[in-house]
Amino acid sequence: MHNFTGKWITDEEFCNLSPRNVFFQVKDVVELSCKEHRNCHILFRKEFYMDEKPGKAKIYITADDYYKLYINGSFVSQGPAPSYHFRYNYNVIDVTDYLVSGKNIIAVHTLYQGLINRVWQSGDNRHGLIMDLEADGKNVVCSDESFKTARHSGYKETGTVGYDTQFLEEYDSTALEVGFEQATFDDKDWKYAKINMQADHTLVEQTSKMLKFEHIKPIISCEQGNYWFFDFGAIYVGYLYVKVKGNKQDVVIIRCAQELNEDGSIRYKLRANCNYEETWILDNGKSELDWFDYKAFRYAEIVIPDKCEILDVYFVARHYPFELKVRMKPEFAQNEKLRKIWELCVNSQRYGVQEVIQDCMEREKGFYLGDGCYTSLTHMLLSGDDTMVRKLIDDAFASTFITDTMMVCLNGSYMQEMAEFSLMLTDLILWHYRLTKDIEYLKKNYPKIINVLEAFRRDYEENCLIRHTDMACLVEWPPNFRDGYDVELDPGKGCYETHVSINAYYIGSIKSANEMARILNKEAYRDIKPCVEQFYEEFYNKELHLFKDSNISEHISIVGNVFPFAFGLCPDEEYKENFVQMLKKRKISSLSLFCTFPALKGLIVNGWEELIEEMLLDEDAWLRTIREGGTTTFEGWGKDSKWNTSLFHLTMSYAAVFLADVDLEKCFGIEM
Repeated sequence: MHNFTGKWITDEEFCNLSPRNVFFQVKDVVELSCKEHRNCHILFRKEFYMDEKPGKAKIYITADDYYKLYINGSFVSQGPAPSYHFRYNYNVIDVTDYLVSGKNIIAVHTLYQGLINRVWQSGDNRHGLIMDLEADGKNVVCSDESFKTARHSGYKETGTVGYDTQFLEEYDSTALEVGFEQATFDDKDWKYAKINMQADHTLVEQTSKMLKFEHIKPIISCEQGNYWFFDFGAIYVGYLYVKVKGNKQDVVIIRCAQELNEDGSIRYKLRANCNYEETWILDNGKSELDWFDYKAFRYAEIVIPDKCEILDVYFVARHYPFELKVRMKPEFAQNEKLRKIWELCVNSQRYGVQEVIQDCMEREKGFYLGDGCYTSLTHMLLSGDDTMVRKLIDDAFASTFITDTMMVCLNGSYMQEMAEFSLMLTDLILWHYRLTKDIEYLKKNYPKIINVLEAFRRDYEENCLIRHTDMACLVEWPPNFRDGYDVELDPGKGCYETHVSINAYYIGSIKSANEMARILNKEAYRDIKPCVEQFYEEFYNKELHLFKDSNISEHISIVGNVFPFAFGLCPDEEYKENFVQMLKKRKISSLSLFCTFPALKGLIVNGWEELIEEMLLDEDAWLRTIREGGTTTFEGWGKDSKWNTSLFHLTMSYAAVFLADVDLEKCFGIEM
């Protein structure tokens, strides 16, 4: 762990602001206003000299909410990964190649977004930059009041997109601060930074890797008068780079989209509640577009004034480092349709994973615990890199400072709780151990997951079952895929019915905890037999050999039977056979985000591996996404699956788990 010499620095507006608490349990309704301190682009610069170019140099750096680092005019990197202020991530970056003998310039562009959302812990009045630069083992530069600072006036807020996820902006190339990262920039009118005496961050080194960046050239460019159209061949996540030659105060209109309308125009009003239309004010001569925040899109159209000329366009795609380490199962690789599904999922993982595992990269940009369990496992199996799994586990447990049963969306200031999401983490911890054999990490996490289970037991269990929760139960999403599940569910409210899905999750989680105890040579967490017996007693229809949705309903749904099947809660062979026949008849496309993975897993743990291929080849599942032109996995199977469908949603990339040439029996096991 690095002991910083540098101080948290900020500007006059933030230096005396006291941190604001943005954390509360959902049952405690709290309204937080974010009318002040919004969209603050705060710049820092420091000039320093070196007698000679160092043999080795590295920078320790972080900022709240986010930073982009430049040295001597060159972009170096950006970060940190989202994290809570009491375990806030800092980055360690090798900057040897950026430094020179003589004069050097460090320039940092920071953003305090100021919104209550799922992206960052913002809206909390915490802003600042802290950094140390070491060269050949010696401290060369530390953040202090010798840094100069100014607000970047080139980013004018014009609205938000998604769920207050990011700002739409008018970027102004005539702003005085444009080019602040260059050595020739004149900062004589800038003020000196202030030490933030209110800073209360506890810093930890970021264990996940820094982002990678690729320049993607358009595969199609069309010009028609003042209108330009660009197709980058696939949906990527990142920034549109444009260089234009024009006149001062000329206005360029930029629109981005994930798909085209029927008439061939771009659909810049995305299905996912994002209106990707922005403006750009040019300076005299050559101007370069410099978006700070990122978008997920494939197409762009640019409308330029008369006598303007577009000189260059490309997509700066950002993503977590990814190297594919496994192949498809040989028997699956012979099938062209399965190969296309594999490529769809691998491409989604390669370009979709950011500093964290997000559900989607446009509407929420949220680090969702439930989605993340499946998508981080997929990332680990494909890449052999377990850092994303560890970040999910560590950050989920970090959220217990808000509630014992963890939050839905991690490292953000938007408060949401979902009962089954917390219980899904138990399996991920066990899967991670089986794949890595990291016994020390299992030892570390076992007592934490027991604390979570004990919280469920204390607050919600009666007579061996979960009877009510003040957290919501999602079961399946979107609701039109619930097959009439006869339980009152509202993602914004608690669930006060005794129903089969949450109890299957609960008992499955207890089973996995008992398996962890066995591996660690401990006594079982608890006797599971009474829970299983009560589960069968209240939910199992012995005549139909299927489970009812709740203890007060006779309704039987495929959704209500997925989770008992997946968690090995099978009273008899008739039940297994009946569920498999139901699944074969209804097909995997009758399920969606949170039932499909358990159904496929259940086929493996219950001995029906041969049906995996048939399920994956359902024409209305992943193949529908491909038929509809998807280059990345959708939120659901098709564009019309829900009212605000994301066309780059990572969850469904988990098909790759079942196509990969890996030992899934080793991963999943049969914990009885």
